[in-house]
Amino acid sequence: MEKFTTLTGVAAPLEMINVDTDMIIPKQYLKTLGRTGLGKALLSELRFDEQGKERPDFVLNKAAYRQSKILVAGDNFGCGSSREHAPWALMDFGIRCVISTSFADIFFNNCFQNGILAIKVTPEQLEKLMDDAKRGANATMTIDLEKQEIKGPDGGTIKFDVDSFRKHCLLNGLDDIGITLQKDKSIKSYEEKQSAERPWM
Repeated sequence: MEKFTTLTGVAAPLEMINVDTDMIIPKQYLKTLGRTGLGKALLSELRFDEQGKERPDFVLNKAAYRQSKILVAGDNFGCGSSREHAPWALMDFGIRCVISTSFADIFFNNCFQNGILAIKVTPEQLEKLMDDAKRGANATMTIDLEKQEIKGPDGGTIKFDVDSFRKHCLLNGLDDIGITLQKDKSIKSYEEKQSAERPWM
């Protein structure tokens, strides 16, 4: 998993509440088990019309936000079914950080498992960050995971909380497999011992 230390990029404002995982990645794109190629399907029903043409008024279709790395979203982001394709689509589009006042638990956990930093802020902080994100090409924010800070385009700073274990995993690029591989020597030692003591197994 790619490490997350400091991220600087344009933040896109998504002023919608209860954006569920079916909206993030519609069900017709769930046939693949690959993590790549899903960025084009991210929020596709909002980004494209029935003929597949871009909706020019949607935020991610605007020139300033096409390369957004941060998403500032409304309450209860990622609710609905527990599809891991949702963070895959965000990652493939280029978004490494989602900021909201609240997240659905499964989506929140899936974000960290896939290298996305999900940050919970207060309603007042979200309002400020949403205003910052509306600055178009000037909506550049810096997310410093080590310091647990969000720095806005005007230089203002917002502190955020993050679980220490999740922080460690993101900083070091560790998913569940990576964490297990850190114990590789212990696992091999145990297997060798078991093989010697129980050769019939």
